[in-house]
Amino acid sequence: MIIFENIAKTFRRNKVLENVNLQINTGERVALVGSNGAGKTTLIRCLLGEYLHDGKVTVDGLSPRKNRSEVLKRIGFVPQLPPPVRMPVGQLIRFAAAVCGSDPANMHEIAGQLGLDDKAIRRQPFNKLSGGQKQKLLIAIALGRECDVLVLDEPAANLDPEARHTLFGLLAERQDQVAMLISSHRLDEVAALVNRVIELDLGKVVLDDHVADQVGMSSLLDSKITLTRPDSAFASTVREWGFKDSDNGAVWSGQIAGPDRLRFLGVLTRYAGVLKGIHLEEKS
Repeated sequence: MIIFENIAKTFRRNKVLENVNLQINTGERVALVGSNGAGKTTLIRCLLGEYLHDGKVTVDGLSPRKNRSEVLKRIGFVPQLPPPVRMPVGQLIRFAAAVCGSDPANMHEIAGQLGLDDKAIRRQPFNKLSGGQKQKLLIAIALGRECDVLVLDEPAANLDPEARHTLFGLLAERQDQVAMLISSHRLDEVAALVNRVIELDLGKVVLDDHVADQVGMSSLLDSKITLTRPDSAFASTVREWGFKDSDNGAVWSGQIAGPDRLRFLGVLTRYAGVLKGIHLEEKS
C-alpha cells in the first residue's frame, strides 16, 4: 500500500529525515510517534507530495509528486494545525467534496455525529471557528470521502470526550479497509488505537513494532471513582468527561471510550492525593 524507500530530507543543511524505509499495508493502524522535531510531520508531508526529497514514496505504486491529484483523492488527511482558510464552512465542504468526487452529504452526516451542526455555521468563515469546531469539520471532510489511506496528525487533540468516542467508532468502521497513519508526540494518546508503533528520533526510525490489538476502538468502559474527600478541581475535570456525582462529590460515575483509557488514567494522576479507588469495567 504505502512504501517509503530510503527517504531523506534536508532543510538548510539540517537533516530532518535520514534513510527511512517503511511499508504500511491495508488494515495496519500505525502510531507515528516521537518528540517535536523528530521528523513525523516531514514524513507525512512527503507522503502527501508536498516536499521534494531523496528516495521514493509510493501509494499503490503511484508517486505522490508525479500523480498528486490521483493519490490525494485516496487519502483522508486531518492536519495538526488547521489551515488559515477564510472560505465559509458550507463552501468549504462543497469544495472538498468536489475535489475528491464525494457526496457532501456524507461530510454533513459525520459532522453531525461529532456534535457539530455545520449547517448552522455554514456562512461562517472557517478561520473564525473555535479549535474544536475546526477539528470536527476537518475530521468530517477526511472521513466523509471514499479513501483507502487515513493520515491523522494529532486527530483528537481539540475534541471533547464524547466526540473522541464518536471518532474512535468511525475509525473502527474502517479499520479493515484502510491503512491508518496516526501521528502523535505521545504514545499514550494513541496506543489503544493502533496495532503497530513506529518511533522517529532525529529523522531515523528507532522503533518499529507490532503491538497487541485487543482494545475495540468502539468499546466503552463503565467507570467509578471514589475520593477520600470532595475536590472542586477534580469535579470540574471529570464533568468534562461526562461524569456525574453520586455521593456529594466523593463518588463519581461515568463512561470512558476504550481507546481513551490511558489518556483518562493520565488525567487522574493529577489528583492522586484524593483518589481512594478506581474501577474500570468494559461493557459487554
